[in-house]
Amino acid sequence: MKLLVIETTCDETAAAIVAEPLTVLSSVVASQDALHKHYGGVVPEIASRAHVERILPVIDEALRRANLELSQIDAVAVATTPGLAGSLLVGLSAAKALCLAIGKPLVAIDHLQAHIYACKVAGAEDLFPCVGLVVSGGHSGLYRCNDALDFKFLGGTVDDAAGEAFDKVAVLLGLPYPGGPSIERAAKAGSADAHSFPRAFVHDRDKVIFSFSGLKTAVRYQIAPVGETPRPESLSPKTIADLAASFQEAVVDCLVDKSLVAVEMTGLRTLAIGGGVAANGRLRSRFEETCRQRNIRLFIAPKNLCTDNAAMGAIALERLKAGLVEPLTLDVRPGVVR
Repeated sequence: MKLLVIETTCDETAAAIVAEPLTVLSSVVASQDALHKHYGGVVPEIASRAHVERILPVIDEALRRANLELSQIDAVAVATTPGLAGSLLVGLSAAKALCLAIGKPLVAIDHLQAHIYACKVAGAEDLFPCVGLVVSGGHSGLYRCNDALDFKFLGGTVDDAAGEAFDKVAVLLGLPYPGGPSIERAAKAGSADAHSFPRAFVHDRDKVIFSFSGLKTAVRYQIAPVGETPRPESLSPKTIADLAASFQEAVVDCLVDKSLVAVEMTGLRTLAIGGGVAANGRLRSRFEETCRQRNIRLFIAPKNLCTDNAAMGAIALERLKAGLVEPLTLDVRPGVVR
């Protein structure tokens, strides 16, 4: 059984060929970072137009690398939720057209479930049940994952996602987009103790909840007081490094703390982490150290499967085996459905 998987939830145009037993035959990702760099974040209209231009070449390349013809595909899978509406529609439209052309079934993918499943794609055979943390540019949430398709939302951010906070703070510091890697590089020369930034809700042991808006604001006012415009060009390299390190540490503290709360609440002793922010080196080392100390089994998606990709869409194999296919009247669901 071989599936073509399409991923266009945000600003990465991706396709992969996956097979049963779980194998990734090819994975192709076309990045849009250069298109959004000027704006310091993803512009939805630019993203959707770029998907239109790139979707067919990316699919063709995925088939070529897998040495397959389209007629040899048994089903077409596509991420339909959550994400940017325009971006999702490009992927779904392409998937529907291909299904109609070759007479094969359509399989819908939940993008957030796929981020956790990336750990299984990387070889975590006994992953479920587990607590899943999805931490990315658009999402920061914790889930009880009973199996590959049964996720229960435990809690998440009440305002900004962690990745969005990285991007916005990078702008404040005059660092290039994408903000996550830029802040991580700058932080290596800084002190995480230089600034005491807020860690929202870390003392509340009854709730699984994140908030990063106030942290962003604290960084902004550390750079310039109320009434003054932040001017990153006036900051010294040392100041930028200290701000980056202190901000990064605050984000990681919050993510680690609430993940432990979720583990305690569920009684599960396995934690799986996926999403673009999970590529952050400081986050990975802190989780590894903490889970080792507390005897928690930890799986973190490899860095190449953290940022958006279609290989993690191999979760579609689980849906197809369960008989979960979709009509060609299927629509996208941009928002997160709990």
